[in-house]
Amino acid sequence: MTLDIRPIAGALGAEIHGIDLDVGLDAQTIAAIRQALLDHLVIFFREQRLPPDRFLAFARRFGRPVEYPFVKGIEGHPEIIAVTKREDERVNFGGIWHSDTTYLAEPPMGTMLIARAVPPYGGDTLFANMYLAYETLSDGMKRLLDGLKAVNSSAKADTARTREDRVRSDPTARSAEAFLAEHPVVRTHPETGRKALYVSIAHTVRFVGMTEEESAPLLGYLFQHQIRPEFTCRFAWRPGSLVFWDNRATQHNPINDYHGHRRVMHRITLAGDKPR
Repeated sequence: MTLDIRPIAGALGAEIHGIDLDVGLDAQTIAAIRQALLDHLVIFFREQRLPPDRFLAFARRFGRPVEYPFVKGIEGHPEIIAVTKREDERVNFGGIWHSDTTYLAEPPMGTMLIARAVPPYGGDTLFANMYLAYETLSDGMKRLLDGLKAVNSSAKADTARTREDRVRSDPTARSAEAFLAEHPVVRTHPETGRKALYVSIAHTVRFVGMTEEESAPLLGYLFQHQIRPEFTCRFAWRPGSLVFWDNRATQHNPINDYHGHRRVMHRITLAGDKPR
């Protein structure tokens, strides 16, 4: 089938209309969706009825779902975690700019999120294009960064705080572990060959061979540069909205502006490779 793809911003992001993900999609349609992901970095679908088993089946058409180390999956589906903020909670899950789990040796290639319950207002998610973040740097800065690696940690204070409610309510056997991984500051996308800035305020603590204090000035600049408004798009959720983003070339940030209301998403992450 021919996909109805409508970009939502100049930097990244497109909605795909007129498709029901709960029916059997042929290989050509799956390939077209994957190409849309590569072209737009994050793609959005509306009014999808996918229950957990069908959500998982759809995700498997694009890769291998992997379990999240800190929070237990939903009943019967360990690869699906509930991204929840209850009415009485003040901190939202993952509420900081980041690429998912860059503290792992092989971070996921992509993430899917489907809305089960949304607040009456607020709770949008921002996305940022890390190709643009790299490509708009000066030639001198590119030369400096191209040879650097960075240390990424799961224990960075702000990030740990954004998951503490779910770790407390749904812990795994590994919830108390701290994960560390070294990755290139600039990674090359394995499918497109484009370079992307691969540090984040959530997980990156220092450059390899430098102290945190020495690394802080340059990292601080990069953290601000990579989320410039012209690199971003914003998505407003409705029940049944499904989002699929390329974790290798984007960052995202769920906005925590709906205190007193409940928001529930189901998330699947797909296995990736070692950044290069």
